[in-house]
Amino acid sequence: MIDQHPVTILADTITEWRTFYRKTYKGNLSEIDYIAANSAQWGADQELEACCEWMRDAPFGLSLNTSDYQLRAARRPKPPSLKEQALAILDDCSDRLDGAHENIIRQALEQLK
Repeated sequence: MIDQHPVTILADTITEWRTFYRKTYKGNLSEIDYIAANSAQWGADQELEACCEWMRDAPFGLSLNTSDYQLRAARRPKPPSLKEQALAILDDCSDRLDGAHENIIRQALEQLK
């Protein structure tokens, strides 16, 4: 019989989350909710890493054309940057702006990283 699941959070990790919560966390979650949210994210990250490893070792001669990077990007999409958000807003309201003003704003945004 297995006493411990192969994907188990170390007590030290939970202690780190608790310490961070008590010393620096400024959000609106309770301590237990904060630890639960971190635990869920940690577990999901472990599963993603296991999937990436499985794909690298592709059993049965399976040819997988998706890279680790592509899988991570699909499963952990990053929120749009402030620049991307501003350009999207500019696209939405460009019909209400003078063409010259739109170009100036767009050029300024494009110069940002």
